[in-house]
Amino acid sequence: FSDVPSMCRKLEDLSVDEFMLSGFDSGEEDDCEDEESTQQKGKMKKPQGKASEHKDHLSALKSKDPEFYEFLQENDQKLLNFDDSDSLEDEEEDEEERMYHRLPSQLEVKLFIECFSFQKEPTAKLIRDITQAFKAAVATTKGDSEELCRYTISDSAVFNSLILFCIKDMHAALNKMLKLKDPEKGQKKLILPSSSPRWQKNQIDIKMYIAGVVQLLSSLTQSTVVAAVLRHANQMVPYYLCLPKQCRHFLKSLIKHWSTGEETVRVLAFLALNKICRNKQDIYLNPVLRQMYIAYVKNCKFTSPNTLPMINFMQRTLAEMYSLDTQVSYQHAFIYIRQLAIHLRNAMNLKKKETYQSVYNWQYMHCLYLWCRVLSTIYPSEVLEPLIYPLCQVIIGCIKLVPISRYYPLRLHCVRAIILLSANTKTYVPALPFLLEILQQEDFNKKPGRMSIKPINFAVILKLSKTNLQEKAYKDGLVEQLYDLILEYFHTQACSIGFPELALPTIVQLKAFLKECKVANYCKQMRQLLEKIQENCSYITGRRQKAAFGVGDVTAVAAWEKQVAEEGTPLTKYYSQWKKLREKEIQLEISGKERVNMPKPHPRLPLDPNNPNHTFQRKLDLDRSFIFFHWKCHYNAECWRLGSGRLAEEAARLVLQEEYYSAQGCVPGFDPLSPHAQI
Repeated sequence: FSDVPSMCRKLEDLSVDEFMLSGFDSGEEDDCEDEESTQQKGKMKKPQGKASEHKDHLSALKSKDPEFYEFLQENDQKLLNFDDSDSLEDEEEDEEERMYHRLPSQLEVKLFIECFSFQKEPTAKLIRDITQAFKAAVATTKGDSEELCRYTISDSAVFNSLILFCIKDMHAALNKMLKLKDPEKGQKKLILPSSSPRWQKNQIDIKMYIAGVVQLLSSLTQSTVVAAVLRHANQMVPYYLCLPKQCRHFLKSLIKHWSTGEETVRVLAFLALNKICRNKQDIYLNPVLRQMYIAYVKNCKFTSPNTLPMINFMQRTLAEMYSLDTQVSYQHAFIYIRQLAIHLRNAMNLKKKETYQSVYNWQYMHCLYLWCRVLSTIYPSEVLEPLIYPLCQVIIGCIKLVPISRYYPLRLHCVRAIILLSANTKTYVPALPFLLEILQQEDFNKKPGRMSIKPINFAVILKLSKTNLQEKAYKDGLVEQLYDLILEYFHTQACSIGFPELALPTIVQLKAFLKECKVANYCKQMRQLLEKIQENCSYITGRRQKAAFGVGDVTAVAAWEKQVAEEGTPLTKYYSQWKKLREKEIQLEISGKERVNMPKPHPRLPLDPNNPNHTFQRKLDLDRSFIFFHWKCHYNAECWRLGSGRLAEEAARLVLQEEYYSAQGCVPGFDPLSPHAQI
């Protein structure tokens, strides 16, 4: 025990750190160990890597249990083949984990954004830091945690501020750094960033940034955010033009948004596509047109009131893209119109249901519409004008393939495409016979087999079912469509000097229809159409009598028709008024397509005892009240034992109807579908 005081003195002399390093048995250690412990004071022992620690365990195992070590050598060689490089990799991973500490990276990103806002001319280093931070932000949207980034973005506020900053200021910052001049007013040609002497030095960072913009577009789902990023991407088009690989990825993303996005997104994507193809036609126009056509065909497989405006938008924008280069457009139009003709020829020769379906579908029909619009948009063009005749022959062959009443909607679509092509290319195409044939074949005097609940929307159907053919809405809609198309066709020819001769067969056919048809509503529409056609014939005949040139003078005839078109004819004036009203009706039909079809409530009127209809109405109201009263009294399973299940069903239906009418503040009117209507 003589050593106890000295040991106590040693413990008293130690500091807290020395005491923790020495351990509880430090009294038994010699002076050398104490000196070593004091030299290591304040230093943290560097932890060994996992590979090095594992290697030490294996060496100890070899000395303690050589038999088991030999067994491992024979059976599990991978366990023993450890190298010091593995330890170095572990240490590097630890260092990377310490380097990617989250909190400082968030603060650094905020500092970068603040530095950008205070600097008039950003430096290349600051651009590089922002680019690295943007890359990290894009990696979070993809969920790609394995991708190594200089920074980590885990705070949503930092992410939003970074993306917002890049969208608003990155384009201007890059232009300042590269010292690019602003384009002059009216200058169509873009100033490419590759013309700057600083381009080569900063090309890698710019490439990383614009690639990140494309990745961000592919990962976003909210249409408003996609639209904001697309506006920024439109500004960055000159940078994409300098980097072909990134530009191809960008074009692929743009075509996807153009064909599947919301309305604003589609417009912005088209503007970027048009901008790229106008400036690099020789490189990008041909593949872009091909991919856009394929995307158009894929996305017009189904047609509804919701998708029809988007399909029409794709038609118009794609036609505008084809107008950039008529030579390239001719190659595409020739190939795809020929493909449509081959499908039609196979359907005519084989005469099977499968081959008919390859023609009678929405994709085929929208392709016909597209090429009619393309030829109409680019007219006049000597390159594309030879394609008008074969396209018309394909459309007429499509009409004649299965000429039955079930496919009248498809026939009407084909006639509408012919009218579009004929009106814009100033080419006479005989479309009236296909409309007048319907007036001859269909028996409009035959009473419908069933009442229709709602009208048939001919704009979004190609084929009618057997049930549709028996409904009253079918004939109502068919007469309305014939009226529209005949009027529209004659409007395109209203200023022609040969209008009276052109209209003569139609006038004869309409008079025969009015003589045979006994339905007042149908006769009223066709009689109005006949009067407008005859009025226009009289006007053109009167103008022709005053002409002082011969029929063979083509130049004089063209000048005469131009003058008549400027002054206007009775039919053109009527058509302009009718078109406005018709468009409003179509918009109302589209807006009310999902409206609940409930019986229309009628306000209660004073009952006249001398009126038999009012007497019947009073009796009907009493019957309703009687059923409703019994249903209320026997609600707890008594109503279902009154005898007739029909009584219970009628009671339940009336309760729902009474609740609806009470909510409307009205009383129910006469319901022809009610069983009591047969009393």
